Amino acid sequence: MENPEQVLQVATAGEALIDLIVQPDGRYEPCPGGAVFNLTRALARQGVNTLYLNPLSHDRFGRQLAAALTGDGVRLACPQPVAQSTSLAVVGLDDAGHPDYVFYRQDVADRAVTADSLIQSCQRVPALEMVYTGALALAPEDSGRYLPWLRAQHQAGSVVVVDANLRPSVMPDLQAYRRNVHAALQHADVVKVSDEDLENLEIPGADVFARARHLLDASGASLLVLTLGPHGACLLTRDGRQWRARESRPLAVVDTVGAGDCFLAGFMAALLARKNGVTGTVDLLALPDDAGRSLLAHAMASASLCVMRRGCVPPTGAEVQARIEQASCVFE
Repeated sequence: MENPEQVLQVATAGEALIDLIVQPDGRYEPCPGGAVFNLTRALARQGVNTLYLNPLSHDRFGRQLAAALTGDGVRLACPQPVAQSTSLAVVGLDDAGHPDYVFYRQDVADRAVTADSLIQSCQRVPALEMVYTGALALAPEDSGRYLPWLRAQHQAGSVVVVDANLRPSVMPDLQAYRRNVHAALQHADVVKVSDEDLENLEIPGADVFARARHLLDASGASLLVLTLGPHGACLLTRDGRQWRARESRPLAVVDTVGAGDCFLAGFMAALLARKNGVTGTVDLLALPDDAGRSLLAHAMASASLCVMRRGCVPPTGAEVQARIEQASCVFE
C-alpha cells in the first residue's frame, strides 16, 4: 500500500491504459499497461519511492489501474478519479512475441492534465530527484502539456529522463511527431532509445551505434541508453565512452511487452542508488567505468526477467539483484 510518509524520489508523467491483448483463441485479455504506467510500477517494485502525476478514470479500468499502482507503493498526485474514460490499446503479438498496437485515446483520463498541474504537483515535492516521461506523452498534440513541464523540471535541477519510445503507426503526422520528440530530448539528462526508435526518427549514421551517438550529440543529454532487442544494450556518454552488454545465454522469451520499460526502470533505480555517494547532477551523470557497467547490468537484468513472463510483470529489486549475481550478462 502507498506510504504517505515516504520521501518521494521520482515523478512520472504519461499514459496509463488497458492493453487488450489478443489470445490464441481470438479473445482479448484486458491487462493494465502503457509505457509510463509499466515503468512507474517497475520503479516502485525496485524500491524507488515514485509519484504518478496523471489522473485516472472512475471507471472499472481506472480503478484497476489505481489499485495496481498503489498496491506496488506508488503515490498518486491525483488520488480523486476523473470522469473521462480509460485509454485502451489493442495489442497483437507476432511469432517472436513482439507487440503491435492500436490506441483509443480521445478524451481519456490520463490526458486530463495540464502543464501547470504537472508543475504544481512537482513543486509540492521539494526532495524530488528525478522525473520521467516518454512514449505516447511525446505525441505532438500533447506538447503543450509536457514540454513546459520538462523545461521546468530541468531548470529546477531534477534529473530528466525521456524515453523516445515511438509509436509511428498511430501518429498521423510523423514529421511533427519527430520534431516533438527532438524538442523533448533537449530538456533530457538521460535518453533511452531502441534500435527501432532510431530508424523511426530517421537518425543518420553508418550503423546503430553511430546513429545513437548522433542522437546523443543532438540532444541535451549526458547519457543515452540503447536497447538492441536480443542483441543486448549499450550505454553511451557525452564524453565519448560506451559500454555494450548482452545476455550470457539465450532467454526463454514469453513476450516482450514492457521489456523496454523495465529496462529503463532498472537503469533509473541503479542511477538513483548512486546518489548516496555523489553530490549534484553533474557528478551523478559523470560515470566511472565500474558505474557504467553496473547500471547496464541492472537494466538488462530487469528487462530479462520481464520478457520471461506473460505481459508486463515488473520484477522486484530482490529478483533483479539475484539475477545480477548469476552473472547473466557479459560485456563486449
